[in-house]
Amino acid sequence: MYVHVISTDGEAKFWLEPDLQLARNYRYGRPQLREIEALIGVHYDELVDA
Repeated sequence: MYVHVISTDGEAKFWLEPDLQLARNYRYGRPQLREIEALIGVHYDELVDA
């Protein structure tokens, strides 16, 4: 299972299982990726149960 994150700043793909892990990144900086990863972590259960 994975989630795509797309904005005008870039695009990323994160694997949700077996562990939260960055799969692909295009144009996001490290601070943005940390913020995205934190948001995914906050909503992890909702995303996995969807």
